[in-house]
Amino acid sequence: MEWDMTNTNKRILVVDDESSITEFVGYALRKEGYTVDVSDNGEDALALGRKNQYDLFVLDIMLPGMDGYELCRRLRSFTSAPVLFLSARDTELDKVVGLELGADDYLAKPFGVRELTARIHALLRRGPGGDFPNTVRTITAGGITLDEDAHTAKGEKGALDLTPREFELLASLMKSAGKVVSREDLLREAWGWEYLTETKTVDTHIKRLRDKIEQAGYDPGLVETIRGYGYRFKQ
Repeated sequence: MEWDMTNTNKRILVVDDESSITEFVGYALRKEGYTVDVSDNGEDALALGRKNQYDLFVLDIMLPGMDGYELCRRLRSFTSAPVLFLSARDTELDKVVGLELGADDYLAKPFGVRELTARIHALLRRGPGGDFPNTVRTITAGGITLDEDAHTAKGEKGALDLTPREFELLASLMKSAGKVVSREDLLREAWGWEYLTETKTVDTHIKRLRDKIEQAGYDPGLVETIRGYGYRFKQ
């Protein structure tokens, strides 16, 4: 496998108490050109997260002391970098809890290296400075201006602090402002065809998106639920 030099400026923190996992994941990601740090517990990982500027976090849930859920919640207090959960716990409830705490994706153990790297590529591609398939780069609706090149969403009341998934959802809704967008379409646009999963994932992220809209001083009702169909962004 050749090194992808476009990834050499991306830094990832991998957190798992199983050394076999951190060695495997670290090796795979370094071969892709990423800079990788590892930690085997939540407390040290949180300290590293505050000290360094990471582009993505890969977290196990079952960690000694502070578990992955709590670590994710604390990371979200100061960074919007993508979070990918790796866990042997793969029930729907586990996934929903992780997503509600701010995770962007969830991969159950055991997993293949190709799927892992594909998901990480996708998360980073949708992060700040990433690639977006739609040619419309700036959208304004509901008093919010979304700039895909700068990866910002802001207006007179202030800026929204969004994760990559939340930004993608907002972009999808704002591009179709005034029209209903189905959960399935939102999954395709924000997660990609390869990551189609339960539509409940969309509902979880929409809830977080509304919270972020309200926290920034805007009306959370800008994102309307159209029962039985999907969601609509008010014009």
